[in-house]
Amino acid sequence: MDYLFIVIYIFIVLAVIELNVIFFTLTGLEKHISRFQVISMLTGTGFTTGESELIISHPVRRKLSAFLILFGAFSLAVIISSISNILAKNFFTLEIAYGAAFLIILLAVLKIPGLQNKLSKKFKGEMKKKYELEDLPIRDVFLTNEDNYFVEVPIHESSPSIGLTLRGIINEEDDINVLFIKRGSVVIRTERLDTELQAGDKVLLYGDKSVLRDKFNEEITAHEEKIIKGKQAEVDHL
Repeated sequence: MDYLFIVIYIFIVLAVIELNVIFFTLTGLEKHISRFQVISMLTGTGFTTGESELIISHPVRRKLSAFLILFGAFSLAVIISSISNILAKNFFTLEIAYGAAFLIILLAVLKIPGLQNKLSKKFKGEMKKKYELEDLPIRDVFLTNEDNYFVEVPIHESSPSIGLTLRGIINEEDDINVLFIKRGSVVIRTERLDTELQAGDKVLLYGDKSVLRDKFNEEITAHEEKIIKGKQAEVDHL
């Protein structure tokens, strides 16, 4: 029974991981990222990755992460204590089994697609009610439907936009908002529409996805290809 207690508790930890993967996914995070970050927070390892910004910048995810970090520390203490007292007879195996059964049932219920959709809408609704605009991640503020697009367009050395102004590239009727131009450490806001673009500039734009891709297709495509090559290089290095 003593060994059974440890096995059951490990199953509880695994159930907590799966439950939180579902919760993080419902907040809009991709499943594979959710799983890695949940395990990282639970074990206290590997959380200092670039993807951790996705957790820190989201108010609901921050609360979930706080629980995971505390639960991970508690679980480590429980497992160490259980192993050190493996010969003790006062293990509450039956009570722990009830807890494990409850978590397994809860996990099965949360995997129901209809319930996931309702919870996802509830999470988003709670965020709109309780959190200030500046506390919300960009995805929830700007990307309210699939046609919206928020992108930083890098002007590369062979870009056809070099020497042109954004006022000359973008028509008044185009559904595009120019937020600013970043030139090195300088951010250009007031003269952003009339400033001639230079190689190395980064233009932050928000608007209709198809219109943005039509106006800056070459720059966006080149940037995406660069990202893909960078990821491939990382994979090859591993």
